[in-house]
Amino acid sequence: MRWIYISPHFDDAVLSCGGLIFEQTRQGIPVEIWTVCAGDAPPGEISPLIQICHFQWGTQTAEETIALRREEDRAAAAIVGAETCHFGLPDCIYRRSPEGELLYTEDVFGPRHPFEAGLDRELAAALAEELRPDDALVCPLTVGGHLDHALTRAAAERLGRPLRYYADIPYLLNHPEALEPAADLFPVPEDALAAWLDGVAAYKSQMKMLFETEEKMREAIGRYWADRRGVRLWREVPPQTA
Repeated sequence: MRWIYISPHFDDAVLSCGGLIFEQTRQGIPVEIWTVCAGDAPPGEISPLIQICHFQWGTQTAEETIALRREEDRAAAAIVGAETCHFGLPDCIYRRSPEGELLYTEDVFGPRHPFEAGLDRELAAALAEELRPDDALVCPLTVGGHLDHALTRAAAERLGRPLRYYADIPYLLNHPEALEPAADLFPVPEDALAAWLDGVAAYKSQMKMLFETEEKMREAIGRYWADRRGVRLWREVPPQTA
């Protein structure tokens, strides 16, 4: 049986569950990280939002950004022992209408653009093609309300299979009240925490935007781990509103 962590972006699964993934793979459990928004960006003029993101990530173009992030993802997955699978949907900041207009130029937290109303169905079909009957699926809770996280969860829930949900780091660190109390706790030993932190550190381009520095990342995730010395996964959660 494989454990499949469905990740909206390249870093989300390792950010949220890296210690658990390391512990599972160390025990011989096959783990794969499926990144949904891993596709190439369509051509066209870029928005100020994209320019800001590229500046924070230390890149110049969408092509450079996506190539770098794929490389970082493979490095992070290797640290925690997982395989990777990259799907073809671009990140929301790059997605366009058929006329070439960018769909998200200001805000990535909130509802999807009406043009993408059926995108969760399309994504669910793409996921279903790669699944095996006995796969265990883990998807984001969507703490923080990022629209790509909400899309990923909506697609996973359309699969009609049992799901576990992980709390989205770093958004969880700012919204701890968003969690329901009932969850399964999976122990993460201290050496697995070390691999978790090293895995997250492999996403060098994201440190400034998410945590300001690698040191602050290690402190923040370390504090989260110390609370229960494990990773919580949920089975029953309230429906998402976005």
